[in-house]
Amino acid sequence: MTGALVAFGLSSCNNDDTPDVPSQNVLEIASSNPSFSTLVAAVDQAGLTTALASSGPFTVFAPNDDAFNSFLSDTGISAEDLLSNPQLEDILNYHLVSGRAVSSDIQQGALETNSGQPFYVSVDPNGGLWINGKSRVIQADVQANNGVIHVVDYVITAPTNTIAEIAVQASQSATPEFTQLVAALSRADLVEAVNGDFSDNLTVFAPTDAAFQELYAALGVSSVDEIPLETLTNVLLYHVVPSRAFSQDLRQDATLPTLLEGQTLRVDLANLRINESGLLAESLNIHGINGVIHPIDQVLLPADEE
Repeated sequence: MTGALVAFGLSSCNNDDTPDVPSQNVLEIASSNPSFSTLVAAVDQAGLTTALASSGPFTVFAPNDDAFNSFLSDTGISAEDLLSNPQLEDILNYHLVSGRAVSSDIQQGALETNSGQPFYVSVDPNGGLWINGKSRVIQADVQANNGVIHVVDYVITAPTNTIAEIAVQASQSATPEFTQLVAALSRADLVEAVNGDFSDNLTVFAPTDAAFQELYAALGVSSVDEIPLETLTNVLLYHVVPSRAFSQDLRQDATLPTLLEGQTLRVDLANLRINESGLLAESLNIHGINGVIHPIDQVLLPADEE
């Protein structure tokens, strides 16, 4: 850790154990560290150099070059594409929070960013900080004279679609998924219930198409149209938690309230399960404007429907 701080051009403390006042601003710290070359280039391209050199204070969740490389690889775009993106300023502002927020002050929940959209902080069982279920803080509390830097391992992106829109788009993709979930939501007239805004904060445990096929086989039916409407509605409501819970927010043996009155879900992190349904580890934390989706491999049945 000491080496990392020295690399940022910081000293730890003087002989009186009083922290030194940082001599560099956020921009100078990033510019002096070669592992932030992409971030510095993006800041320059977006015209944010003056802002990051201003008095602030502000908090920067700063992706290093490895974070940018992972993001570019996952999205299939080049650094040149990113730097020429007309939304680059908004992307960078989504990494900035007004005020000096050290890690010990950051709590689970929403933080308003300089982009005008919030991002969501999770604290994992080991105390680690995560943003939007994807970006992990790998070095916290790098002090600057105009703020503080928290280094993250992935570019933080704002959600652009609601839970309903994500499910519909997946059902219409080249390799369709959630087709049965969309059909069920449509029949139960619940599409709008998962089609809200940032204030809604929902978590949907979303059964895959294979999970629905297993349910159909067990019930002796061939589609959601053959399931009694009240039963179908209750089952769907049982899959929705009225809070935004990323995987890092879940705790062993926790019980989660659902939109089905009086019915809760049980978390088994040790076996990565919700009740008896397995969470699909490779697909967790699909982030939407109004909440988060976790795909599961079995339809959850409330006690009255088992």
